[in-house]
Amino acid sequence: MSDTPSGGPIPPSPAPAPSPAALRKPAWLRVALPSGDNWKRTSELLRRRGLHTVCDEARCPNKAECWGQATATFMIMGAVCTRGCRFCAVATARAGEPLRPEEPAELAEAVAELGLKYAVITSVDRDDLPDRGAGHFAQAIRAVLGRNPGVRVEALTPDYAEGEIEAVLDSGPAVFAHNIEVVERLQRVRDARASYAKSLRCLELAARDGRAVVKSSIMLGLGETEAEVLAAMDDLRRVGCSSLVLGQYLRPTPDQLEVSEYLPPEAFARLAGIARGKGFVSVVAAPLARTSYHARAGFEEARP
Repeated sequence: MSDTPSGGPIPPSPAPAPSPAALRKPAWLRVALPSGDNWKRTSELLRRRGLHTVCDEARCPNKAECWGQATATFMIMGAVCTRGCRFCAVATARAGEPLRPEEPAELAEAVAELGLKYAVITSVDRDDLPDRGAGHFAQAIRAVLGRNPGVRVEALTPDYAEGEIEAVLDSGPAVFAHNIEVVERLQRVRDARASYAKSLRCLELAARDGRAVVKSSIMLGLGETEAEVLAAMDDLRRVGCSSLVLGQYLRPTPDQLEVSEYLPPEAFARLAGIARGKGFVSVVAAPLARTSYHARAGFEEARP
C-alpha cells in the first residue's frame, strides 16, 4: 500500500503486481501447521456432523491457531458459492448445494460439543435462492442460541438487502458483520453482482436496527493507497460500522489474484491507531487478521 497522503491524487488503477518470484512472503506471515488433540477433535466433529468451515474452504492462515483452541468459523448452506470473487478459493457454480434442513440443529450441537462461548457463522452466497438464504441463516442462529444459552453469535453474512436482512437481525446475533473486502476503486476484484454501495447499504441497515454490533473488514496488499483505505474507513463510520478488521491479502492458490504488497506489522498498527481516532470502538489489525480472528475479544471491546 503506497503512502499517498489523505486527499492526494488517487491513481486510476494499481500498478502491475510483482511476479511470485519477485515478491517473497515475509517471515511474519509464516504460520504453524495444524496439530494437537483439539485440532483433531474439531476436524472429526465437523466431518461427523456434515459441517463446513471457512477455515478449510477459504484456506484461512489461522486454522492452526483457531482449531488448536477448539474454535472455528462455521460456513453454512454448503461449500459451493454462486459468486466468483477473484481473491477467493471457495468453489463456485451457478447454483449451490441443496439446503440441509438438519444443518441448524447439527450446528447447534457442534457448538455445544465444542463448549464454545462465542460462535461465528458465515455462509456462501446463494443468489439461487429466493431470499438468498437469509431464512436459513436465521434458523441457524436461532438453533445455536436455543441450544446454547449464554453463547454469543456473530453473523458474517452476504450483502443482504431490505426484505432479507430483517430475518437475520431478528434471530438475535450479537454481531452483524459484512465485508466491503477492498477499497472502493478495487471493487472489480469482487463478483460483478457485489458492489461497494450494496455492502455499505447492508451495513447501514444493520446499524439502523441497533441491536447488534456492526463490523466489516478490508483486505490490504492489492494495490490500494493509504488515502483510499482512510476513505473506506470514513465510509464505514458514516453508515454506523463500529468494529473494523484490517488484514493482509494472501493468495490462496495460483488461480487467485497475486499479492501486490506485503505490509509489515507496524503498518497495521499505525492504521489501527488512525481507525480508533476515526471512532471505531474495536479494531483488529494485523497481517494475519481475518473477520472472525479474535472475534470474541473484538466483541467484548465493541459492545456498549
